[in-house]
Amino acid sequence: MAQIAWIGAGVMGRPLAGHLARHGHQVRVYTRRFETLNGVEEEGLIPCHTIAQAVEGAEYVFVMVGYPKDVEEVFTGEGGIFSCAAPGTVAVDMTTSSPELARRLWEQGREKGIRVLDAPVSGGDSGSRNATLSIMVGGQREDFEQVRPLFACLGTGIHYMGPAGSGQHTKAANQIAVAGATAAYTEALCYAEAAGLDPQAMLAAIGGGAAGSWQIANMAPRVLAGDFAPGFFIKHFIKDMKIVQDESARRAVELPMLNTVCALYEELARRGLENAGTQALIRYYQDKDR
Repeated sequence: MAQIAWIGAGVMGRPLAGHLARHGHQVRVYTRRFETLNGVEEEGLIPCHTIAQAVEGAEYVFVMVGYPKDVEEVFTGEGGIFSCAAPGTVAVDMTTSSPELARRLWEQGREKGIRVLDAPVSGGDSGSRNATLSIMVGGQREDFEQVRPLFACLGTGIHYMGPAGSGQHTKAANQIAVAGATAAYTEALCYAEAAGLDPQAMLAAIGGGAAGSWQIANMAPRVLAGDFAPGFFIKHFIKDMKIVQDESARRAVELPMLNTVCALYEELARRGLENAGTQALIRYYQDKDR
């Protein structure tokens, strides 16, 4: 049984922590709003009021928070991981964050004897609930191998991508592909409606062919059901795309498709939809003349 601290108990973080507990590990959980941890004891989790309380005696610390600034605060702030965790601890950041920050945290961790991995995930809320995430890991190979059995509790696709920052670069590529796939099925639905097709029949027809994708299989049905609840927040997708834009600018890589999709989501955020799920992109087309 491993001693684990889990920091961040949102839509994805809480079920992931629960998977580790169900595999017999002791998991102490911290999140900024302690009241949101109501009922976690029934899931086998131990609620904590501070990061220091969560990481005390922990062999592994997992982090899944919102933004790079939150990651940096959790690791380097007063009472954060670097000031409270014991040397030898493995700290795994599963937030989608900046590759440059991931490299910097790895360096700072090495100075303190704390081994840091960047391990962002793909698969959304359903992947978190079902432990079927794809996990993309950067850092030292031996640290990855040590954590692999814990990753296996959380996902079915576990990939070592290279040195620190490589996991985040892989997630950046993932988000580029997701942006295109999300816009593609949204516009397909808009076209089908305008052409008088049954949208469900259309999705069934194209989903098994060359147009098939995870987004069509999992997210397009939510659109048809009018379900815009966040499996992944629009505001977090914008954050991810902004990270990609910054990294691509450093490398003089042009990403016109991603830039276009990001602008569409920024417009939705301006309309007050930043807390909806990414499938709410359909609202851009439905509401564009309002």
